[in-house]
Amino acid sequence: MLGTDTQALTTPYCLPAADVLARLDVASDTGLTAQEVERRVRRYGPNVVPVQRGAGVLRMLAAQFHNPLIYVLLAAGVITLAFGDLVEAGVIAGVVVLNAVIGFVQESRARQALEALARMVPAETVVVRDGVTSRVPASALVPGDVVVLTAGGRVPADLRLIEVRTFEVDESVLTGESVPVVKAVDVMPAGTGVADRVNMAHAGTVVSRGSARAVVVATGTGTELGAIQRLVAGTAPVATPLTRKLAVFARRLSVVIVGVAVVTFVVALLRGTPVADAFTAVVALAVGAIPEGLPAAVSIVLAIGVVRMARRKAVVRHLPAVETLGGTTVICTDKTGTLTQNRMTVTTVLPSASREECLVAGVLCNDATLRRGDDGWTADGDPTETALVTAAVATGIDPGDLHERFPRTDVLPFDPIRRLMATTHRTPDGGHVGYLKGAVEEILARCVDVDAEAVLARQAELAARGLRVLAFARFGPAGAVVSQVDSPRATFLGLQAMHDPPREQAVRAVAACRAAGITVKMITGDHADTARAIAEATGLVDSTADATVVTGADLAGLDRLDEIADADVFARVSPEQKLDLVRVLQAHGHVVAMTGDGVNDAPALRRADIGIAMGAGGTDAARGAADMVLLDDDFATIEAAVEEGRGVFDNLRRFIAWTLPTNVGEGMVILAAVLLGATLPIVPVQILWINMTTAVFLGLTMAFEPKAAGIMSRPPRPPDRPLLTRTLVRQIMLVSVVLVVAAFLAFHWEIAAGGTVEQARTTAVNVFVCVEIAYLFSCRALDRTLFGARPGRNRVLWLGIGITVVLQLAITYVPVMNTLFGTAPTGPLAWLWALAAAAVAFVVVEADKLLWRRRPTVH
Repeated sequence: MLGTDTQALTTPYCLPAADVLARLDVASDTGLTAQEVERRVRRYGPNVVPVQRGAGVLRMLAAQFHNPLIYVLLAAGVITLAFGDLVEAGVIAGVVVLNAVIGFVQESRARQALEALARMVPAETVVVRDGVTSRVPASALVPGDVVVLTAGGRVPADLRLIEVRTFEVDESVLTGESVPVVKAVDVMPAGTGVADRVNMAHAGTVVSRGSARAVVVATGTGTELGAIQRLVAGTAPVATPLTRKLAVFARRLSVVIVGVAVVTFVVALLRGTPVADAFTAVVALAVGAIPEGLPAAVSIVLAIGVVRMARRKAVVRHLPAVETLGGTTVICTDKTGTLTQNRMTVTTVLPSASREECLVAGVLCNDATLRRGDDGWTADGDPTETALVTAAVATGIDPGDLHERFPRTDVLPFDPIRRLMATTHRTPDGGHVGYLKGAVEEILARCVDVDAEAVLARQAELAARGLRVLAFARFGPAGAVVSQVDSPRATFLGLQAMHDPPREQAVRAVAACRAAGITVKMITGDHADTARAIAEATGLVDSTADATVVTGADLAGLDRLDEIADADVFARVSPEQKLDLVRVLQAHGHVVAMTGDGVNDAPALRRADIGIAMGAGGTDAARGAADMVLLDDDFATIEAAVEEGRGVFDNLRRFIAWTLPTNVGEGMVILAAVLLGATLPIVPVQILWINMTTAVFLGLTMAFEPKAAGIMSRPPRPPDRPLLTRTLVRQIMLVSVVLVVAAFLAFHWEIAAGGTVEQARTTAVNVFVCVEIAYLFSCRALDRTLFGARPGRNRVLWLGIGITVVLQLAITYVPVMNTLFGTAPTGPLAWLWALAAAAVAFVVVEADKLLWRRRPTVH
């Protein structure tokens, strides 16, 4: 047990039940007295998992303004307002507020993991106090309380079992065990892992069969569930690669903008420029150099990626996770339900004589509940027993008819000591027949005339393949009741072997991930043999080699987990070990995606670069800690989401490559005008018009670009690769230079032709927009020429260009727009200037791609 001051005992599984009761000073038949309960409540506190509250709404909203670029923009707005330019100040404020609102809406990720953990404890439970059995709130339990557990109920605290009757517990949410665990009261050795403590029942798990009486040994944060809560609370989510890169980019750009603005202001004053005009130039430079639309555009591009992923059954809860998926280098996946179908299936029947009777025994010696639906018989209950019924139905056996012809007369429930189940039935001729089902060695010990050595050899062969093997036998009872089942006189009927088979889609998806350079590792709480078999069946490891499976016990014996970072299969691992494995992989420079469905997975899901929870079979705790939820619990959906993530990153890269030349060009135009002592070719309000309208109606069309061919055949991009590679920087500078030269020439040509300053600035604005339209086509294929890449159709692109053209005509010729933005109508020659500049920009960029085409492609 993980000890805290709220625990009465630290290792109750190592002690006999009688000793545990003695140490807790309680009798199993009478329980605690009311006075003692009150005293222990004061000492141990309520049986609840406290919830750590997240940031409030106001703090979340304020956090949206915590960006160096926003600080610079706000400063520019304040300066503009101080000089009385209400229009420009209002536009700047509108841009800042718009970005904040979009960020707040898109980034409001609720921390639901801890609240879900608190809900794992049931509202009421059955307890024995003062010798009376009654129902009390689960939160009122204290160490020493004696509780009664029955099938279907949730375990209310950590319990040491005292008495059990056919008692099985589904511990999958806590340990990852794929089948219910048969419980007993036997003492366990010191150091036994949580998953192997058969004499314990832990808070949050579910009783799947039988009944038991147990004593509470830990409550609240002292339980294993509470230990996981502490791990979740102490595990800070990791910033995604995109978040880190954008933060670095924003800091560096802000420093550059402030530095250049200061130099510009000083130079302007030294040239005798009035202070007001100098400030106008500085504001124009700051507004021009800052990509105001970048935060909003990034959020919208990611949001469109979210919609695309949702169509492929992957719901993203945290926007940056969309891009993170595209950069994933390691996927740590659970086994049950993700790689497998989460449905036990009989794969092998080895009859001793009659195959049909072996299957009949599996139906009759079975407690699964049968339901006849439109599609035939279905079974509810223990996964193993439902698999036996399903196997019989598949051969044409009608379970309902079988039970009618052979009604049960008696039953010996499965016993963890005997490790078998026995039933007797009345036969159609009025006689009786009995059937046994259980562990192979136990059934063989009760059979005659059977080659036990050969049967055990077959069992070992099947078990080595990760199959669960059950044996069946027939016996002749002395009447209608089970009797003499321990006498060696039964007839051996055969073996049935089953497992949770791999999903066919998962096999293909694992192969696709490996082809894409993504390492897939299995981390499960299940047994090593089962984990190895599924790993081989899904192609996660080579079936021809002796795959190494690292167990939780192996990890516990290591000083440094770095030694096994290259292993691909981990079994019987604890929540702490899952968390440590994620940290080790991240320390090795990997971008880690972690899947999980249980409470035990929540800490690792929260720590991973992207946590992926199961939507169909997962817990609220896992879904609350995750960045993405799979609606179909299928590994193939992860592979599809990675493909979408790569497409989203490509589109983000296209947008950033497209938008930055405009910002650099605008800043260079202002700087050049100040240095030359010339009139500003464009003013701040016009710059904001260019940046915001084109970002929305041109830049965002990049979000709808189709995925490139062969996107899953290239390796993951290195996590440390910057957003702006040398190739992109070169293209950005080329387009920026074209913009500066074209804007200056167009401005001065218009002045020389007798135009007003407003007409000249209008021409410069149109030059910027037309060049952006031309460069937009080039950005559809960043690493190849547009004609060589042949990107797919993008109808939204043409719609965006059409809207942009209409807006430019409006700002040029509509009087109210002229007044607001300081523009004026221009003649046809001004438009020719703009179109010529666009053509030059397109040719220059495409020629650059052609010149550098033989160099390695940088994704």
